[in-house]
Amino acid sequence: MRQPLIAGNWKMNGSKASATALLEGVVSAAPELKRCEIAVCVPFPYLYLGEQVLAGSTVRLGAQNLCTEPGGAFTGEVSASMLADFGCTYVICGHSERREYYGEDDVAIASKILRASEHGLTPILCVGETLQQRERGETEELIAAQIDSIVEQIGIAAFTQLEIAYEPVWAIGTGLTATPEQAQAVHAFIRARIAERSGSVAAGLRILYGGSMKPSNAAELLAQPDIDGGLIGGASLNVDDFVAICRAGEEPVA
Repeated sequence: MRQPLIAGNWKMNGSKASATALLEGVVSAAPELKRCEIAVCVPFPYLYLGEQVLAGSTVRLGAQNLCTEPGGAFTGEVSASMLADFGCTYVICGHSERREYYGEDDVAIASKILRASEHGLTPILCVGETLQQRERGETEELIAAQIDSIVEQIGIAAFTQLEIAYEPVWAIGTGLTATPEQAQAVHAFIRARIAERSGSVAAGLRILYGGSMKPSNAAELLAQPDIDGGLIGGASLNVDDFVAICRAGEEPVA
Protein backbone atom coordinates (compact mmCIF):
# COMPACT_ATOMS: atom_id res chain seq x y z
CA MET A 1 0.00 0.00 0.00
CA ARG A 2 1.45 3.33 -1.10
CA GLN A 3 1.43 6.00 1.61
CA PRO A 4 -0.41 9.13 0.43
CA LEU A 5 1.62 12.32 0.05
CA ILE A 6 -0.04 15.71 0.31
CA ALA A 7 2.41 18.42 -0.78
CA GLY A 8 1.59 22.12 -0.71
CA ASN A 9 3.00 24.34 -3.45
CA TRP A 10 2.84 27.95 -2.30
CA LYS A 11 4.15 29.26 -5.65
CA MET A 12 5.20 32.95 -5.42
CA ASN A 13 2.95 33.84 -2.51
CA GLY A 14 3.35 34.83 1.11
CA SER A 15 5.13 37.12 3.54
CA LYS A 16 7.25 36.29 6.58
CA ALA A 17 4.18 36.64 8.78
CA SER A 18 1.83 34.57 6.61
CA ALA A 19 4.50 31.92 5.95
CA THR A 20 5.13 31.53 9.67
CA ALA A 21 1.41 31.24 10.40
CA LEU A 22 0.90 28.67 7.65
CA LEU A 23 3.82 26.55 8.76
CA GLU A 24 2.80 26.69 12.42
CA GLY A 25 -0.78 25.77 11.51
CA VAL A 26 0.27 22.71 9.56
CA VAL A 27 2.66 21.61 12.31
CA SER A 28 -0.12 21.93 14.89
CA ALA A 29 -2.42 19.67 12.87
CA ALA A 30 0.22 17.11 11.89
CA PRO A 31 0.06 14.90 15.02
CA GLU A 32 -3.53 13.92 14.25
CA LEU A 33 -2.59 12.81 10.73
CA LYS A 34 -1.22 9.29 10.97
CA ARG A 35 -1.57 7.85 7.46
CA CYS A 36 -0.54 10.52 4.97
CA GLU A 37 2.83 12.20 4.58
CA ILE A 38 2.73 16.00 4.51
CA ALA A 39 5.10 18.40 2.79
CA VAL A 40 5.18 22.11 2.03
CA CYS A 41 7.13 23.51 -0.93
CA VAL A 42 7.85 27.13 -0.06
CA PRO A 43 9.45 30.03 -1.97
CA PHE A 44 13.23 30.19 -1.59
CA PRO A 45 13.27 33.16 0.86
CA TYR A 46 11.14 31.18 3.33
CA LEU A 47 13.27 28.04 3.43
CA TYR A 48 14.89 29.30 6.63
CA LEU A 49 11.44 29.65 8.22
CA GLY A 50 10.54 26.16 7.07
CA GLU A 51 13.72 24.73 8.54
CA GLN A 52 13.02 26.41 11.89
CA VAL A 53 9.28 25.92 12.22
CA LEU A 54 9.15 22.34 10.88
CA ALA A 55 12.09 21.13 12.99
CA GLY A 56 11.07 18.16 15.11
CA SER A 57 7.74 17.73 13.29
CA THR A 58 6.67 15.12 10.77
CA VAL A 59 6.01 17.77 8.11
CA ARG A 60 8.58 17.73 5.30
CA LEU A 61 10.11 20.81 3.72
CA GLY A 62 10.29 21.20 -0.04
CA ALA A 63 11.41 23.72 -2.66
CA GLN A 64 9.76 24.69 -5.93
CA ASN A 65 12.76 24.59 -8.27
CA LEU A 66 16.54 24.18 -8.47
CA CYS A 67 19.41 24.82 -10.86
CA THR A 68 20.65 22.31 -13.41
CA GLU A 69 24.22 23.09 -12.29
CA PRO A 70 25.89 22.01 -9.02
CA GLY A 71 27.17 25.51 -8.20
CA GLY A 72 29.30 28.37 -9.45
CA ALA A 73 28.73 31.53 -11.50
CA PHE A 74 24.98 31.26 -12.03
CA THR A 75 23.57 34.48 -10.59
CA GLY A 76 20.06 34.15 -9.26
CA GLU A 77 20.04 30.34 -9.18
CA VAL A 78 19.77 27.94 -6.23
CA SER A 79 21.58 24.60 -6.13
CA ALA A 80 20.51 21.22 -4.84
CA SER A 81 23.20 21.35 -2.17
CA MET A 82 21.76 24.63 -0.87
CA LEU A 83 18.30 23.08 -0.62
CA ALA A 84 19.73 20.07 1.21
CA ASP A 85 21.56 22.44 3.56
CA PHE A 86 18.17 23.84 4.63
CA GLY A 87 16.83 20.36 5.29
CA CYS A 88 14.63 20.02 2.23
CA THR A 89 13.21 16.60 1.48
CA TYR A 90 11.37 17.42 -1.76
CA VAL A 91 11.84 19.65 -4.79
CA ILE A 92 9.38 20.24 -7.63
CA CYS A 93 10.84 19.65 -11.11
CA GLY A 94 9.18 20.59 -14.39
CA HIS A 95 6.09 22.35 -13.10
CA SER A 96 3.90 23.50 -15.99
CA GLU A 97 4.54 27.13 -15.08
CA ARG A 98 8.30 26.57 -15.35
CA ARG A 99 7.81 24.84 -18.70
CA GLU A 100 5.51 27.57 -20.07
CA TYR A 101 6.98 30.79 -18.66
CA TYR A 102 10.67 29.90 -18.45
CA GLY A 103 11.08 27.51 -21.35
CA GLU A 104 12.21 24.50 -19.34
CA ASP A 105 12.43 21.42 -21.53
CA ASP A 106 12.79 17.74 -20.72
CA VAL A 107 16.60 17.91 -20.93
CA ALA A 108 16.75 20.61 -18.26
CA ILE A 109 14.17 18.84 -16.12
CA ALA A 110 16.12 15.57 -16.27
CA SER A 111 19.27 17.44 -15.20
CA LYS A 112 17.41 18.92 -12.25
CA ILE A 113 16.16 15.50 -11.21
CA LEU A 114 19.70 14.13 -11.27
CA ARG A 115 21.06 17.08 -9.27
CA ALA A 116 18.32 16.66 -6.69
CA SER A 117 18.96 12.95 -6.34
CA GLU A 118 22.71 13.50 -5.92
CA HIS A 119 21.95 15.44 -2.74
CA GLY A 120 19.30 13.14 -1.28
CA LEU A 121 16.33 15.24 -2.38
CA THR A 122 13.20 13.58 -3.77
CA PRO A 123 12.09 15.20 -7.02
CA ILE A 124 8.41 15.68 -7.76
CA LEU A 125 8.27 15.40 -11.55
CA CYS A 126 5.30 17.25 -13.06
CA VAL A 127 3.63 16.15 -16.29
CA GLY A 128 0.38 17.26 -17.89
CA GLU A 129 -1.53 18.63 -20.86
CA THR A 130 -3.21 21.90 -21.84
CA LEU A 131 -6.93 22.20 -22.55
CA GLN A 132 -6.25 22.40 -26.28
CA GLN A 133 -4.17 19.24 -26.18
CA ARG A 134 -6.88 17.43 -24.24
CA GLU A 135 -9.58 18.57 -26.67
CA ARG A 136 -7.47 17.29 -29.57
CA GLY A 137 -7.20 13.90 -27.87
CA GLU A 138 -3.45 14.24 -27.32
CA THR A 139 -3.31 13.73 -23.54
CA GLU A 140 -1.82 10.25 -23.52
CA GLU A 141 0.55 10.95 -26.41
CA LEU A 142 1.92 14.07 -24.71
CA ILE A 143 2.31 12.53 -21.26
CA ALA A 144 3.93 9.42 -22.72
CA ALA A 145 6.45 11.62 -24.50
CA GLN A 146 7.21 13.58 -21.32
CA ILE A 147 7.74 10.41 -19.29
CA ASP A 148 9.67 8.55 -21.98
CA SER A 149 12.05 11.48 -22.45
CA ILE A 150 12.93 11.54 -18.74
CA VAL A 151 13.28 7.74 -18.57
CA GLU A 152 15.65 7.75 -21.53
CA GLN A 153 17.86 10.35 -19.87
CA ILE A 154 17.99 9.11 -16.27
CA GLY A 155 16.91 5.45 -16.49
CA ILE A 156 13.87 3.69 -15.08
CA ALA A 157 15.62 2.81 -11.80
CA ALA A 158 15.72 6.52 -10.92
CA PHE A 159 11.93 6.48 -10.76
CA THR A 160 12.17 4.58 -7.47
CA GLN A 161 13.54 7.80 -5.99
CA LEU A 162 10.98 10.31 -7.27
CA GLU A 163 7.29 11.13 -7.30
CA ILE A 164 5.19 12.08 -10.31
CA ALA A 165 2.53 14.78 -10.20
CA TYR A 166 -0.11 14.79 -12.93
CA GLU A 167 -1.19 18.38 -13.40
CA PRO A 168 -3.82 18.99 -16.06
CA VAL A 169 -2.67 22.48 -17.01
CA TRP A 170 -6.24 23.45 -17.86
CA ALA A 171 -7.26 22.85 -14.24
CA ILE A 172 -4.55 24.94 -12.54
CA GLY A 173 -5.85 28.18 -11.09
CA THR A 174 -8.92 28.10 -13.34
CA GLY A 175 -11.44 26.63 -10.94
CA LEU A 176 -11.80 23.67 -13.28
CA THR A 177 -10.97 20.22 -11.99
CA ALA A 178 -10.68 16.90 -13.72
CA THR A 179 -13.40 14.54 -12.61
CA PRO A 180 -12.20 11.67 -10.43
CA GLU A 181 -12.72 9.38 -13.42
CA GLN A 182 -10.69 11.63 -15.75
CA ALA A 183 -7.88 11.95 -13.23
CA GLN A 184 -7.83 8.22 -12.47
CA ALA A 185 -7.66 7.38 -16.18
CA VAL A 186 -4.53 9.50 -16.64
CA HIS A 187 -2.93 8.24 -13.43
CA ALA A 188 -3.56 4.66 -14.54
CA PHE A 189 -2.04 5.47 -17.92
CA ILE A 190 1.08 6.90 -16.27
CA ARG A 191 1.50 3.81 -14.10
CA ALA A 192 1.00 1.54 -17.09
CA ARG A 193 3.58 3.49 -19.08
CA ILE A 194 6.14 3.03 -16.32
CA ALA A 195 5.16 -0.64 -16.00
CA GLU A 196 6.20 -1.18 -19.61
CA ARG A 197 9.75 -0.56 -18.35
CA SER A 198 9.44 -2.05 -14.85
CA GLY A 199 6.41 -3.49 -13.10
CA SER A 200 8.00 -3.21 -9.67
CA VAL A 201 8.89 0.46 -10.15
CA ALA A 202 5.36 1.21 -11.36
CA ALA A 203 3.78 -0.57 -8.40
CA GLY A 204 5.72 1.51 -5.87
CA LEU A 205 5.51 4.85 -7.68
CA ARG A 206 3.44 7.57 -6.02
CA ILE A 207 1.45 9.62 -8.53
CA LEU A 208 -0.03 12.83 -7.17
CA TYR A 209 -2.91 14.82 -8.62
CA GLY A 210 -2.10 18.49 -9.16
CA GLY A 211 -5.15 20.17 -10.66
CA SER A 212 -7.12 22.32 -8.20
CA MET A 213 -7.62 19.73 -5.48
CA LYS A 214 -9.60 21.27 -2.62
CA PRO A 215 -11.53 20.13 0.46
CA SER A 216 -14.73 19.63 -1.51
CA ASN A 217 -13.23 17.15 -4.00
CA ALA A 218 -10.18 15.74 -2.21
CA ALA A 219 -11.83 12.65 -0.72
CA GLU A 220 -13.32 11.53 -4.03
CA LEU A 221 -10.07 12.09 -5.92
CA LEU A 222 -7.94 10.39 -3.27
CA ALA A 223 -10.29 7.39 -3.24
CA GLN A 224 -9.16 6.48 -6.76
CA PRO A 225 -6.76 3.51 -6.81
CA ASP A 226 -3.96 5.23 -8.74
CA ILE A 227 -4.15 8.68 -7.11
CA ASP A 228 -1.60 8.60 -4.31
CA GLY A 229 -1.89 12.16 -3.03
CA GLY A 230 -1.97 15.73 -4.20
CA LEU A 231 0.27 18.61 -5.22
CA ILE A 232 -1.84 21.41 -3.79
CA GLY A 233 -1.63 24.97 -5.08
CA GLY A 234 -4.16 27.58 -3.98
CA ALA A 235 -5.67 25.50 -1.20
CA SER A 236 -2.24 25.13 0.44
CA LEU A 237 -2.29 28.87 1.25
CA ASN A 238 -5.14 28.36 3.69
CA VAL A 239 -4.32 26.25 6.75
CA ASP A 240 -7.86 24.96 7.23
CA ASP A 241 -8.23 23.98 3.57
CA PHE A 242 -4.83 22.30 3.40
CA VAL A 243 -5.38 20.36 6.61
CA ALA A 244 -8.82 19.29 5.38
CA ILE A 245 -7.21 17.83 2.26
CA CYS A 246 -4.65 16.06 4.44
CA ARG A 247 -7.49 14.59 6.50
CA ALA A 248 -9.08 13.29 3.30
CA GLY A 249 -5.82 11.45 2.68
CA GLU A 250 -6.28 9.63 5.98
CA GLU A 251 -9.10 7.53 4.56
CA PRO A 252 -7.87 4.20 3.17
CA VAL A 253 -8.62 3.47 -0.47
CA ALA A 254 -11.30 0.80 -0.82
